Amino acid sequence: QVQLVESGGGLVQAGGSLRLSCAASGRTFSRDAMGWFRQAPGKERDFVAAITWIGTNTYIKDYTDSVKGRFTISRDNVKNTVYLQMNSLKPEDTAVYFCAARSVAPVTRRGSEYDYWGQGTQVTVSS
Repeated sequence: QVQLVESGGGLVQAGGSLRLSCAASGRTFSRDAMGWFRQAPGKERDFVAAITWIGTNTYIKDYTDSVKGRFTISRDNVKNTVYLQMNSLKPEDTAVYFCAARSVAPVTRRGSEYDYWGQGTQVTVSS
């Protein structure tokens, strides 16, 4: 049974940082795309970032425009874990953050194209 478990959420002041982790179990995703999405209250779930590994120390990464330069996605294939380093956080970043994984390599921004999802972790940024 595949499981994705997020951790690292919490309450932080604007301008602060958080690091989210997503540990996968049940199968290896080293050659598959993994991503982060978020859902603010009353809004749809939106793409944040995605990553796929294409060779030795070589990755393809994609970010939504609103987080470029502030968020960094990374992965540790040995630990089967993906991370989201979030810096310069803003109140509008407040949301439940979800980890997702595909069964194929290409990154995508479409949530419907991800096969596995975590339960989410709350990130709250106070002004």
